[in-house]
Amino acid sequence: MKYRKISEIKLLENNPRTISNRQFKILCTSIKNNIDYFEARPLILSDRTGKLVVIAGNQRYKAAESLGLKEVPTYLMKNLTEETEREIVIRDNISNGNWSFELLANEWDSIKLKDWGLEGFPFEIETKEQEVKEDKQIEICDKCGKQI
Repeated sequence: MKYRKISEIKLLENNPRTISNRQFKILCTSIKNNIDYFEARPLILSDRTGKLVVIAGNQRYKAAESLGLKEVPTYLMKNLTEETEREIVIRDNISNGNWSFELLANEWDSIKLKDWGLEGFPFEIETKEQEVKEDKQIEICDKCGKQI
């Protein structure tokens, strides 16, 4: 793992992964409050094209940039083929496994789970209208003053 300047790193063009404004805010809060966790999950880079391109962690890159971070934790994977890069892009964003809703309901704080971004748990499930309305709201980051 190596910290690199954000200015040295390029986002993946045509990244198929997107997140909502609500999810982005949760991610920013997570990075701001848990920088050690961010370091433990560095941005995965490829240098196949001669540039340092994020192939896993594009949303974390955007959140770090929005928070005004100048450097981010990275891990460079060398000698990748384009096919392997594409596989990593998809594998990094697939959630494998299922939740035990019984354990979550009995052992975890439902408000914190929601704040941390757990979607679909049978507590206060938002309607699509509420999600769309929330996604359209624009907020400014307290730390850096940028739109999030």
